[in-house]
Amino acid sequence: MVAVRQAAGPAAPTQRPQRADGATLAVVFVLILLVIPARLVFGGLPMSITPATLFGIGLGLFWFCCQLVTTLGVAKGRNLARTVLFLYAVSQLATYGYATRNYLPADELDSADRTFVVTISMICVGIAVCDGVRGLARLDSLLKLTVLGITFVAVVGLLQFTVNLDLTRFLSIPGLRPATEDGFVLARSEFRRPSGTAGHPIEFGVVCAIGVPLAAHYAYRTRDAGRRALHWWTCLALIAAGAMTSLSRSAILGLALGGLVLLAGWPGRRRVQALIAAAGFVVVLRMVVPGLIGTLYSLFDNIDSDPSITGRTDDYVSAGEYIARHPLLGRGNGTYLAERYGPLDNQYLGTLVSNGYIGLVALALLFLGGVYAAAKVRSLSDDPVVRDLALTLIACLSIVMLGSATFDLLWFSTATGLTFVLVGASGALLRAVRAGERTR
Repeated sequence: MVAVRQAAGPAAPTQRPQRADGATLAVVFVLILLVIPARLVFGGLPMSITPATLFGIGLGLFWFCCQLVTTLGVAKGRNLARTVLFLYAVSQLATYGYATRNYLPADELDSADRTFVVTISMICVGIAVCDGVRGLARLDSLLKLTVLGITFVAVVGLLQFTVNLDLTRFLSIPGLRPATEDGFVLARSEFRRPSGTAGHPIEFGVVCAIGVPLAAHYAYRTRDAGRRALHWWTCLALIAAGAMTSLSRSAILGLALGGLVLLAGWPGRRRVQALIAAAGFVVVLRMVVPGLIGTLYSLFDNIDSDPSITGRTDDYVSAGEYIARHPLLGRGNGTYLAERYGPLDNQYLGTLVSNGYIGLVALALLFLGGVYAAAKVRSLSDDPVVRDLALTLIACLSIVMLGSATFDLLWFSTATGLTFVLVGASGALLRAVRAGERTR
Protein backbone atom coordinates (compact mmCIF):
# COMPACT_ATOMS: atom_id res chain seq x y z
CA MET A 1 0.00 0.00 0.00
CA VAL A 2 1.46 3.32 -1.07
CA ALA A 3 1.30 6.09 1.50
CA VAL A 4 0.82 9.56 0.00
CA ARG A 5 2.14 12.34 2.17
CA GLN A 6 1.22 15.96 1.59
CA ALA A 7 3.84 18.48 2.45
CA ALA A 8 2.71 20.85 5.16
CA GLY A 9 3.25 24.49 4.31
CA PRO A 10 1.89 27.89 5.31
CA ALA A 11 -1.02 27.51 2.88
CA ALA A 12 -1.89 23.98 3.96
CA PRO A 13 -5.52 23.69 5.06
CA THR A 14 -6.25 23.15 8.73
CA GLN A 15 -6.97 19.49 9.46
CA ARG A 16 -10.41 19.01 10.90
CA PRO A 17 -10.72 16.91 14.06
CA GLN A 18 -11.59 13.25 13.62
CA ARG A 19 -15.29 12.56 14.00
CA ALA A 20 -16.44 9.82 16.33
CA ASP A 21 -16.86 6.55 14.44
CA GLY A 22 -16.70 2.81 14.93
CA ALA A 23 -13.07 3.01 16.02
CA THR A 24 -14.03 5.49 18.74
CA LEU A 25 -16.58 3.06 20.14
CA ALA A 26 -14.07 0.20 19.92
CA VAL A 27 -11.53 2.27 21.87
CA VAL A 28 -14.12 2.94 24.58
CA PHE A 29 -14.80 -0.80 24.81
CA VAL A 30 -11.11 -1.63 25.16
CA LEU A 31 -10.64 0.97 27.91
CA ILE A 32 -13.69 -0.32 29.79
CA LEU A 33 -12.42 -3.88 29.39
CA LEU A 34 -8.90 -3.16 30.66
CA VAL A 35 -9.34 -0.35 33.20
CA ILE A 36 -12.43 -1.50 35.12
CA PRO A 37 -11.57 -4.56 37.26
CA ALA A 38 -13.02 -7.77 35.85
CA ARG A 39 -14.70 -8.69 39.12
CA LEU A 40 -16.96 -5.61 39.10
CA VAL A 41 -20.45 -6.37 37.74
CA PHE A 42 -23.73 -4.49 37.63
CA GLY A 43 -25.78 -4.69 40.80
CA GLY A 44 -29.46 -5.48 40.71
CA LEU A 45 -29.29 -7.70 37.62
CA PRO A 46 -30.27 -11.39 37.76
CA MET A 47 -26.91 -12.39 36.26
CA SER A 48 -23.34 -11.15 36.63
CA ILE A 49 -22.81 -8.75 33.72
CA THR A 50 -19.70 -6.61 33.45
CA PRO A 51 -19.68 -3.11 31.90
CA ALA A 52 -17.61 -4.47 28.98
CA THR A 53 -20.25 -7.12 28.26
CA LEU A 54 -23.06 -4.56 28.25
CA PHE A 55 -21.06 -2.21 26.03
CA GLY A 56 -20.36 -5.10 23.67
CA ILE A 57 -24.11 -5.65 23.28
CA GLY A 58 -24.39 -1.95 22.49
CA LEU A 59 -21.72 -2.31 19.81
CA GLY A 60 -23.77 -5.13 18.29
CA LEU A 61 -26.86 -2.91 18.14
CA PHE A 62 -24.75 -0.12 16.62
CA TRP A 63 -23.43 -2.49 13.95
CA PHE A 64 -26.90 -3.80 13.13
CA CYS A 65 -28.35 -0.30 12.72
CA CYS A 66 -25.42 0.74 10.53
CA GLN A 67 -26.04 -2.23 8.25
CA LEU A 68 -29.50 -0.83 7.48
CA VAL A 69 -28.14 2.40 5.96
CA THR A 70 -25.24 3.43 3.73
CA THR A 71 -24.34 6.81 5.25
CA LEU A 72 -22.51 5.90 8.48
CA GLY A 73 -19.26 4.61 6.99
CA VAL A 74 -19.49 1.04 8.29
CA ALA A 75 -18.17 -1.61 5.91
CA LYS A 76 -20.44 -4.15 4.32
CA GLY A 77 -19.80 -7.30 2.37
CA ARG A 78 -17.81 -10.43 2.92
CA ASN A 79 -14.67 -10.59 4.98
CA LEU A 80 -12.81 -13.63 6.26
CA ALA A 81 -12.85 -12.52 9.89
CA ARG A 82 -16.53 -11.66 9.64
CA THR A 83 -17.28 -15.11 8.21
CA VAL A 84 -15.55 -17.03 10.99
CA LEU A 85 -17.26 -14.83 13.60
CA PHE A 86 -20.61 -15.69 12.00
CA LEU A 87 -19.83 -19.42 12.03
CA TYR A 88 -18.79 -19.23 15.68
CA ALA A 89 -22.06 -17.43 16.51
CA VAL A 90 -24.10 -20.12 14.73
CA SER A 91 -22.33 -22.86 16.70
CA GLN A 92 -23.08 -21.06 19.99
CA LEU A 93 -26.76 -20.65 19.09
CA ALA A 94 -27.02 -24.33 18.18
CA THR A 95 -25.38 -25.45 21.42
CA TYR A 96 -27.56 -23.16 23.55
CA GLY A 97 -30.72 -24.46 21.92
CA TYR A 98 -29.59 -28.07 22.27
CA ALA A 99 -28.64 -27.66 25.94
CA THR A 100 -31.80 -25.82 27.03
CA ARG A 101 -34.35 -27.95 25.19
CA ASN A 102 -34.53 -30.24 28.24
CA TYR A 103 -34.27 -29.79 31.99
CA LEU A 104 -31.11 -28.28 33.46
CA PRO A 105 -30.36 -27.67 37.14
CA ALA A 106 -31.01 -24.06 38.12
CA ASP A 107 -27.35 -23.17 38.63
CA GLU A 108 -26.33 -24.72 35.31
CA LEU A 109 -29.15 -22.94 33.47
CA ASP A 110 -28.17 -19.60 35.03
CA SER A 111 -24.55 -20.16 34.02
CA ALA A 112 -25.59 -21.17 30.50
CA ASP A 113 -27.70 -18.01 30.12
CA ARG A 114 -24.91 -15.76 31.34
CA THR A 115 -22.28 -17.47 29.20
CA PHE A 116 -24.49 -17.15 26.12
CA VAL A 117 -25.00 -13.41 26.70
CA VAL A 118 -21.26 -12.85 27.23
CA THR A 119 -20.34 -14.88 24.14
CA ILE A 120 -22.79 -13.03 21.88
CA SER A 121 -21.51 -9.73 23.27
CA MET A 122 -17.92 -10.61 22.40
CA ILE A 123 -18.92 -11.76 18.90
CA CYS A 124 -20.61 -8.38 18.45
CA VAL A 125 -17.35 -6.71 19.46
CA GLY A 126 -15.37 -8.66 16.86
CA ILE A 127 -17.83 -7.83 14.07
CA ALA A 128 -18.03 -4.17 15.09
CA VAL A 129 -14.23 -3.86 15.00
CA CYS A 130 -14.00 -5.70 11.67
CA ASP A 131 -16.61 -3.52 9.93
CA GLY A 132 -16.48 -0.31 11.96
CA VAL A 133 -12.73 0.43 12.11
CA ARG A 134 -12.05 1.89 8.66
CA GLY A 135 -8.54 2.61 7.48
CA LEU A 136 -5.06 2.09 8.88
CA ALA A 137 -5.04 5.33 10.88
CA ARG A 138 -8.17 4.39 12.82
CA LEU A 139 -6.91 0.84 13.37
CA ASP A 140 -3.67 2.29 14.73
CA SER A 141 -5.67 4.43 17.15
CA LEU A 142 -7.46 1.35 18.46
CA LEU A 143 -4.32 -0.77 18.84
CA LYS A 144 -2.29 2.06 20.41
CA LEU A 145 -4.99 2.58 23.04
CA THR A 146 -4.97 -1.18 23.56
CA VAL A 147 -1.25 -1.02 24.35
CA LEU A 148 -1.83 1.82 26.81
CA GLY A 149 -4.69 -0.09 28.44
CA ILE A 150 -2.55 -3.22 28.84
CA THR A 151 0.21 -1.03 30.27
CA PHE A 152 -2.25 0.16 32.91
CA VAL A 153 -3.13 -3.46 33.71
CA ALA A 154 0.59 -4.25 34.03
CA VAL A 155 1.26 -1.27 36.33
CA VAL A 156 -1.59 -2.32 38.63
CA GLY A 157 -0.18 -5.85 38.68
CA LEU A 158 3.38 -4.68 39.35
CA LEU A 159 2.18 -2.66 42.35
CA GLN A 160 0.41 -5.77 43.64
CA PHE A 161 3.58 -7.79 43.14
CA THR A 162 6.13 -5.37 44.58
CA VAL A 163 4.42 -3.52 47.46
CA ASN A 164 1.18 -5.50 47.86
CA LEU A 165 -0.86 -2.44 46.87
CA ASP A 166 -4.08 -3.44 45.12
CA LEU A 167 -5.48 -0.34 43.41
CA THR A 168 -8.58 -2.23 42.31
CA ARG A 169 -9.84 -2.24 45.90
CA PHE A 170 -10.04 1.57 45.82
CA LEU A 171 -11.93 1.72 42.51
CA SER A 172 -15.58 2.15 43.43
CA ILE A 173 -18.03 2.86 40.60
CA PRO A 174 -21.68 3.63 41.35
CA GLY A 175 -23.95 0.83 40.21
CA LEU A 176 -21.22 -1.80 40.22
CA ARG A 177 -20.52 -4.41 42.86
CA PRO A 178 -17.72 -6.96 43.23
CA ALA A 179 -18.73 -10.43 42.11
CA THR A 180 -16.12 -11.80 44.55
CA GLU A 181 -14.51 -10.25 47.60
CA ASP A 182 -10.93 -11.34 46.94
CA GLY A 183 -8.59 -9.39 44.70
CA PHE A 184 -7.12 -12.48 43.05
CA VAL A 185 -3.61 -11.77 44.37
CA LEU A 186 -2.33 -15.28 44.97
CA ALA A 187 1.07 -16.64 45.98
CA ARG A 188 3.69 -18.91 44.45
CA SER A 189 6.94 -19.71 46.20
CA GLU A 190 7.89 -16.57 48.17
CA PHE A 191 6.31 -14.19 45.65
CA ARG A 192 2.86 -12.68 45.28
CA ARG A 193 1.06 -13.49 42.03
CA PRO A 194 -0.71 -10.36 40.77
CA SER A 195 -3.80 -10.20 38.61
CA GLY A 196 -3.90 -6.47 37.81
CA THR A 197 -7.45 -5.66 36.75
CA ALA A 198 -7.90 -9.13 35.26
CA GLY A 199 -9.70 -12.03 36.89
CA HIS A 200 -6.75 -14.32 37.66
CA PRO A 201 -2.92 -14.23 37.61
CA ILE A 202 -2.83 -16.59 34.62
CA GLU A 203 -5.17 -14.31 32.67
CA PHE A 204 -3.10 -11.31 33.75
CA GLY A 205 0.07 -12.95 32.42
CA VAL A 206 -1.52 -13.90 29.08
CA VAL A 207 -2.98 -10.40 28.62
CA CYS A 208 0.47 -8.90 29.20
CA ALA A 209 2.03 -11.43 26.81
CA ILE A 210 -0.47 -10.35 24.13
CA GLY A 211 0.53 -6.74 24.70
CA VAL A 212 4.26 -7.35 24.16
CA PRO A 213 4.14 -7.77 20.33
CA LEU A 214 1.84 -4.75 19.99
CA ALA A 215 4.09 -2.54 22.14
CA ALA A 216 7.19 -3.75 20.26
CA HIS A 217 5.56 -2.93 16.91
CA TYR A 218 4.84 0.68 17.85
CA ALA A 219 8.21 1.12 19.56
CA TYR A 220 10.17 0.00 16.49
CA ARG A 221 7.80 1.77 14.12
CA THR A 222 8.15 5.09 15.94
CA ARG A 223 11.93 4.74 16.14
CA ASP A 224 12.24 3.86 12.45
CA ALA A 225 10.18 6.94 11.58
CA GLY A 226 12.78 9.11 13.34
CA ARG A 227 10.56 10.11 16.27
CA ARG A 228 11.06 9.71 20.00
CA ALA A 229 9.86 6.28 21.07
CA LEU A 230 10.73 6.32 24.78
CA HIS A 231 7.08 6.08 25.84
CA TRP A 232 6.55 2.95 23.72
CA TRP A 233 9.75 1.34 25.02
CA THR A 234 8.55 2.10 28.56
CA CYS A 235 5.20 0.46 27.82
CA LEU A 236 7.03 -2.56 26.39
CA ALA A 237 9.22 -2.93 29.48
CA LEU A 238 6.30 -2.59 31.91
CA ILE A 239 4.12 -5.07 30.01
CA ALA A 240 6.95 -7.60 29.71
CA ALA A 241 7.69 -7.24 33.44
CA GLY A 242 4.00 -7.83 34.16
CA ALA A 243 4.04 -11.05 32.14
CA MET A 244 7.11 -12.30 34.01
CA THR A 245 5.82 -11.43 37.49
CA SER A 246 2.56 -13.29 36.85
CA LEU A 247 4.59 -16.48 37.53
CA SER A 248 2.49 -18.24 34.92
CA ARG A 249 3.63 -20.93 32.50
CA SER A 250 0.99 -19.72 30.04
CA ALA A 251 2.52 -16.24 30.02
CA ILE A 252 6.10 -17.46 29.61
CA LEU A 253 5.17 -19.88 26.82
CA GLY A 254 3.14 -17.14 25.17
CA LEU A 255 6.08 -14.74 25.27
CA ALA A 256 8.32 -17.41 23.75
CA LEU A 257 5.89 -18.26 20.94
CA GLY A 258 5.11 -14.62 20.18
CA GLY A 259 8.84 -13.88 20.07
CA LEU A 260 9.48 -16.76 17.68
CA VAL A 261 6.76 -15.52 15.32
CA LEU A 262 8.17 -12.00 15.34
CA LEU A 263 11.75 -13.17 14.87
CA ALA A 264 10.68 -15.27 11.88
CA GLY A 265 9.28 -12.21 10.12
CA TRP A 266 11.58 -9.41 11.28
CA PRO A 267 14.65 -8.33 9.31
CA GLY A 268 18.00 -9.66 10.49
CA ARG A 269 19.21 -6.51 12.20
CA ARG A 270 16.06 -6.17 14.28
CA ARG A 271 16.30 -9.84 15.28
CA VAL A 272 19.76 -9.29 16.74
CA GLN A 273 18.65 -6.13 18.55
CA ALA A 274 15.60 -7.89 19.97
CA LEU A 275 17.60 -10.87 21.23
CA ILE A 276 20.16 -8.61 22.92
CA ALA A 277 17.40 -6.50 24.47
CA ALA A 278 15.58 -9.62 25.73
CA ALA A 279 18.76 -10.98 27.31
CA GLY A 280 19.45 -7.63 28.96
CA PHE A 281 15.88 -7.46 30.25
CA VAL A 282 16.22 -10.88 31.91
CA VAL A 283 19.53 -9.87 33.52
CA VAL A 284 18.07 -6.64 34.88
CA LEU A 285 14.98 -8.44 36.16
CA ARG A 286 17.17 -10.98 37.94
CA MET A 287 19.13 -8.19 39.64
CA VAL A 288 16.06 -6.17 40.63
CA VAL A 289 13.96 -9.13 41.81
CA PRO A 290 16.31 -11.82 43.20
CA GLY A 291 14.89 -15.32 42.91
CA LEU A 292 12.27 -14.49 40.28
CA ILE A 293 14.10 -16.10 37.35
CA GLY A 294 14.82 -19.19 39.44
CA THR A 295 11.15 -19.49 40.35
CA LEU A 296 10.17 -19.20 36.69
CA TYR A 297 12.71 -21.88 35.80
CA SER A 298 11.33 -24.20 38.47
CA LEU A 299 7.87 -23.99 36.86
CA PHE A 300 9.23 -26.03 33.96
CA ASP A 301 11.99 -27.98 35.73
CA ASN A 302 9.62 -30.07 37.90
CA ILE A 303 6.61 -30.01 35.61
CA ASP A 304 6.11 -33.81 35.87
CA SER A 305 5.58 -33.65 39.62
CA ASP A 306 3.81 -30.30 39.83
CA PRO A 307 0.43 -30.81 41.56
CA SER A 308 -1.13 -28.01 39.48
CA ILE A 309 -0.37 -30.04 36.33
CA THR A 310 -1.47 -33.41 37.68
CA GLY A 311 -4.66 -31.83 39.04
CA ARG A 312 -5.56 -30.63 35.57
CA THR A 313 -5.00 -33.98 33.90
CA ASP A 314 -6.92 -35.94 36.54
CA ASP A 315 -10.23 -34.58 35.23
CA TYR A 316 -9.67 -35.63 31.62
CA VAL A 317 -11.25 -39.05 32.17
CA SER A 318 -14.53 -37.61 33.43
CA ALA A 319 -14.46 -35.06 30.61
CA GLY A 320 -14.26 -37.90 28.11
CA GLU A 321 -17.49 -39.35 29.45
CA TYR A 322 -19.38 -36.11 28.81
CA ILE A 323 -17.87 -35.82 25.34
CA ALA A 324 -19.13 -39.32 24.50
CA ARG A 325 -22.65 -38.40 25.65
CA HIS A 326 -22.88 -35.16 23.64
CA PRO A 327 -20.30 -35.42 20.83
CA LEU A 328 -21.65 -32.91 18.30
CA LEU A 329 -22.98 -29.88 20.21
CA GLY A 330 -21.74 -30.60 23.73
CA ARG A 331 -23.58 -30.49 27.03
CA GLY A 332 -24.03 -26.68 26.89
CA ASN A 333 -21.65 -23.76 27.13
CA GLY A 334 -21.36 -22.75 30.78
CA THR A 335 -23.07 -25.87 32.15
CA TYR A 336 -19.82 -27.63 33.10
CA LEU A 337 -19.37 -26.03 36.52
CA ALA A 338 -15.86 -26.31 37.92
CA GLU A 339 -17.06 -26.45 41.53
CA ARG A 340 -19.23 -29.47 40.69
CA TYR A 341 -17.38 -31.39 38.00
CA GLY A 342 -13.81 -30.18 38.49
CA PRO A 343 -11.79 -27.59 36.55
CA LEU A 344 -10.80 -28.02 32.91
CA ASP A 345 -7.78 -25.76 32.44
CA ASN A 346 -7.77 -26.25 28.69
CA GLN A 347 -10.04 -24.19 26.46
CA TYR A 348 -10.01 -26.71 23.64
CA LEU A 349 -11.02 -29.53 25.95
CA GLY A 350 -13.60 -27.32 27.65
CA THR A 351 -15.06 -26.36 24.27
CA LEU A 352 -15.22 -30.03 23.30
CA VAL A 353 -17.16 -30.80 26.49
CA SER A 354 -19.44 -27.74 26.33
CA ASN A 355 -19.84 -27.22 22.56
CA GLY A 356 -18.93 -30.58 21.06
CA TYR A 357 -16.92 -31.21 17.92
CA ILE A 358 -18.91 -28.60 15.98
CA GLY A 359 -18.06 -25.94 18.52
CA LEU A 360 -14.41 -26.99 18.60
CA VAL A 361 -14.16 -26.68 14.80
CA ALA A 362 -15.83 -23.26 14.98
CA LEU A 363 -13.35 -22.13 17.65
CA ALA A 364 -10.39 -23.35 15.60
CA LEU A 365 -11.74 -21.54 12.53
CA LEU A 366 -12.14 -18.38 14.60
CA PHE A 367 -8.47 -18.40 15.59
CA LEU A 368 -7.14 -19.57 12.24
CA GLY A 369 -9.37 -17.15 10.34
CA GLY A 370 -7.86 -14.21 12.21
CA VAL A 371 -4.34 -15.50 11.57
CA TYR A 372 -5.05 -16.16 7.89
CA ALA A 373 -6.56 -12.67 7.41
CA ALA A 374 -3.38 -11.10 8.80
CA ALA A 375 -1.20 -13.46 6.73
CA LYS A 376 -3.18 -12.47 3.63
CA VAL A 377 -2.33 -8.84 4.33
CA ARG A 378 1.38 -9.70 4.25
CA SER A 379 0.96 -11.26 0.82
CA LEU A 380 -1.07 -8.35 -0.57
CA SER A 381 0.90 -5.37 0.75
CA ASP A 382 4.45 -4.28 0.04
CA ASP A 383 4.36 -1.56 2.71
CA PRO A 384 6.80 -2.64 5.47
CA VAL A 385 4.71 -0.90 8.17
CA VAL A 386 1.54 -2.72 7.15
CA ARG A 387 3.36 -6.03 6.84
CA ASP A 388 4.87 -5.61 10.30
CA LEU A 389 1.46 -4.80 11.79
CA ALA A 390 0.05 -7.95 10.19
CA LEU A 391 2.95 -9.98 11.63
CA THR A 392 2.23 -8.46 15.04
CA LEU A 393 -1.42 -9.54 14.90
CA ILE A 394 -0.32 -13.07 13.93
CA ALA A 395 2.00 -13.14 16.96
CA CYS A 396 -0.79 -11.93 19.28
CA LEU A 397 -3.27 -14.52 17.98
CA SER A 398 -0.61 -17.23 18.29
CA ILE A 399 -0.35 -16.37 21.99
CA VAL A 400 -4.15 -16.65 22.26
CA MET A 401 -4.14 -20.07 20.59
CA LEU A 402 -1.38 -21.35 22.85
CA GLY A 403 -3.03 -19.89 25.95
CA SER A 404 -6.23 -21.73 25.05
CA ALA A 405 -4.31 -24.99 25.40
CA THR A 406 -2.89 -24.12 28.84
CA PHE A 407 -5.95 -22.64 30.57
CA ASP A 408 -9.64 -22.00 29.93
CA LEU A 409 -9.03 -18.65 28.25
CA LEU A 410 -12.59 -17.89 27.11
CA TRP A 411 -13.90 -18.26 30.65
CA PHE A 412 -12.12 -14.98 31.60
CA SER A 413 -13.62 -11.73 30.37
CA THR A 414 -10.48 -9.67 29.77
CA ALA A 415 -8.68 -12.29 27.70
CA THR A 416 -11.89 -13.10 25.83
CA GLY A 417 -12.52 -9.47 24.94
CA LEU A 418 -8.96 -9.01 23.66
CA THR A 419 -9.27 -12.18 21.58
CA PHE A 420 -12.29 -10.90 19.67
CA VAL A 421 -10.76 -7.44 19.29
CA LEU A 422 -7.70 -9.05 17.67
CA VAL A 423 -9.79 -11.18 15.30
CA GLY A 424 -11.80 -8.11 14.32
CA ALA A 425 -8.60 -6.06 13.91
CA SER A 426 -7.21 -8.66 11.49
CA GLY A 427 -10.38 -8.37 9.44
CA ALA A 428 -10.27 -4.56 9.54
CA LEU A 429 -6.64 -4.58 8.38
CA LEU A 430 -7.52 -6.89 5.49
CA ARG A 431 -10.38 -4.57 4.49
CA ALA A 432 -8.09 -1.54 4.57
CA VAL A 433 -5.41 -3.17 2.43
CA ARG A 434 -7.90 -4.44 -0.15
CA ALA A 435 -9.53 -1.00 -0.29
CA GLY A 436 -6.10 0.49 -0.94
CA GLU A 437 -5.43 -2.02 -3.69
CA ARG A 438 -8.73 -1.15 -5.38
CA THR A 439 -7.94 2.56 -5.10
CA ARG A 440 -4.56 2.08 -6.75
